[in-house]
This record gives sequence, C-alpha cells and structure tokens, in this order.
Amino acid sequence: MDIVILAIIIAVVVIGAISGLVVSGRRKKRLPPMPPERTPSVTAPEAEPHVGDEAEKPRDEQRRTIEEVPLPDAETATSTPEAVEDPVVALPPQPEIEVPEPTAGRLVRLRARLSRSQNALGKGLLTLLSREHLDEDTWEEIEDTLLTADVGVAPTQELVERLRERVRVLGTRTTDELRTLLREELLTLVGADTDRTVHTEAAPDKPGIVMVVGVNGTGKTTTTGKLARVLVADGKSVVLGAADTFRAAAADQLQTWGERVGARTVRGPEGGDPASIAFDAVKEGIAEKADAVLIDTAGRLHTKTGLMDELGKVKRVVEKQAPVDEVLLVLDATTGQNGLVQARVFAEVVSITGIVLTKLDGTAKGGIVIAVQRELGVPVKLIGLGEGADDLAPFEPGAFVDALIGD
Repeated sequence: MDIVILAIIIAVVVIGAISGLVVSGRRKKRLPPMPPERTPSVTAPEAEPHVGDEAEKPRDEQRRTIEEVPLPDAETATSTPEAVEDPVVALPPQPEIEVPEPTAGRLVRLRARLSRSQNALGKGLLTLLSREHLDEDTWEEIEDTLLTADVGVAPTQELVERLRERVRVLGTRTTDELRTLLREELLTLVGADTDRTVHTEAAPDKPGIVMVVGVNGTGKTTTTGKLARVLVADGKSVVLGAADTFRAAAADQLQTWGERVGARTVRGPEGGDPASIAFDAVKEGIAEKADAVLIDTAGRLHTKTGLMDELGKVKRVVEKQAPVDEVLLVLDATTGQNGLVQARVFAEVVSITGIVLTKLDGTAKGGIVIAVQRELGVPVKLIGLGEGADDLAPFEPGAFVDALIGD
C-alpha cells in the first residue's frame, strides 16, 4: 500500500514538471524576435594621406643641383617694383571766379535805369518852375512834389526858399537856366563834398572791419555779397562773416556770393551765437592778412530791445580784436519816411557811419537820400539799383542829381 502511494506521488511530480516546461516554451515563442545588431560603417575621408605600408611610392623626378639653378641678374635684383598709381578721384567742380565790374563810374553807367524811375521829381519841378507866373499856389505845388518824393519837411522848406529867392533875383525863365538852378540846389542838399568812401583801411596787420545792419527784408545779406564784389573789384581781399544765424539760408546765400569772387566765408551752426561767429571771422581775417572783413548780421525789428542789445554785443566782441571801421545801415528805399524811424533807433545802438539804400529803382522816391542824410547826419555811401550782381554802386551826388532832373 505504501508502495502504491509513493508511485502516485512520483507520477504527480513528474506530470507537474512536464507541464511547467510546456508553458515556459509557449511563453518564449510569443516574445518578438530581437532586432539584429547593426555595426556602424566608418567611411574613410577623401584624400587621406597614407602611412606605413599603404603609403604611395615616391615618383622619380629629375632633380637639379645648385649649380644648375639660374640666379637672377644684377639688373633684375636691384630694380625696384613698379609704383602703382592711385586711382584718380574726380573732385567736385569748383565755382568759376568772376571778375566784378569796375566800381569807378558805375552809377553813371546805371544812370538810365535810375532816371526811368526818378524823372518824375525833376520833370515835375521843372514844369512848375517854367510857368509864366510863380504865385503862391505854384510854390505850394512845388512843396507837395518834394514831399511826395520823400525829401522831408525841413529839406523841402529849405529848398523852396532858396529857389524862390534865386528865381526872384535872377529872373530865370528858360528851361536850361531852371535846370541848372535846380541842379545846383539839389546838389547842395545832397552834399556834393561829403566823404562817401567805404573805409576799410585799418591798423597795420589788421583788416578793415565792416558791419552790415538793418531790419528784416532790407536785403542785408545780398548787400554784403555785392559789397564784397565792390571791394574785390577795387583790388582788395575779403573775408565774409555769416553772423546771421537766425535765417536758415543766410549763411549759404552769403557763401555763394563769396565763392563767386574767391572770398572765404566763416560760418557757424544755425542758431549759434552771432558774436562768436563775428569774432571768428575777424580772427580769420587777421590770420589771412585780408584787407577787409564784412560781417552780415541778422535782421531785427527796431522795436525789439533785446535784439538791438544783442547787436551792440556783436560790435563790442569784435572790437576786442580790432576796431570796427564802418557800420553800414541797409535801408529799403521804398519804405520812405518809415525807414527814418528805423535808422534813428539803429544809430543809437551801434553808431551808424554810412547808409546803403537798396531798391532805389522801380517805385522808389529819390528824395529819401536827402531825408535820411539830414536825419542821421551820416552820408549815403552805396545805393542798389537792381537785382544784378554789380548793381550796387558807390553813391555819386552829381550822377544821382542828373538822373533826378533828367536831360
């Protein structure tokens, strides 16, 4: 019995072991196959040099001895390499230097232009003086003619009194006699013997300094440029100072005027200190031994106290290096009596030494020359008769009066 039980136990153990092996085999069959291992391929670099046994055998080349190598000849060895020329850089075209028209007798040559607009005064006076009876009404008409021409009240009364006396005493009646009489009296009022030279003769080694002042719109910058032409025509060297820093185009405009006659322009930044630029211009003029320095100042209203004070500052700063020889006030002749008010204020600030009357052609009235001289006590030195570059002329009383009264 015991044997039977033992056999059964052994059988159970054997069957269990066989079942376990069968299940384990099935599980192994269900697992996916492992991917085959990849071996990385190494690519040799191109043109890799070989060493050792794989090195390429040297080629047989013909070799030369030192005696067979040719040496350079002495001429080749000592010769310097050819110099390579720098490329030619085209420079911007320089403005052509103009030769200004001579100033001597310039007003005489412009007399026809002046007489076209001024003859009304002279012809009107001659017509009135030629009347058979010179009664009070006629003399009042003569006064009105003179006042309309902007001669001024005091000069008009003076001229009429002289004419009345001379006509009464001399009894002149012919046209030629009256023209001669009128010419003499007008020359007396204008001032035939007055010094009208633009003074630029300064101390040794220092240039003459000219300041150009005036209100807005009178043509100061253009006048400064034209004055440079007048001085260059007289054989002087000029430096221009662009001290008008308030108007954007003023410095460019003045520089263009200067380039036309070969004059250098000293300028500064827009809105800069005018006194500083004027100081630098005089400094450059001294360094270059120039004959004259022309300083263009900004236009300013005569009613603006601050601006007028600044003008005085410019003059004081300039005089730290050299005295100012001329202060030219530019007046628009078309403004008439209003220009006299402007002139009076400027004269109080910077001591005017001369007058430049612009726009005297066209609708201007020649009597303003007499009035402004009488008001300021300084002479008219230059007059502008047009837009041309050489239309600024030294004032010549004889030619001016001849243009007023006509032929």
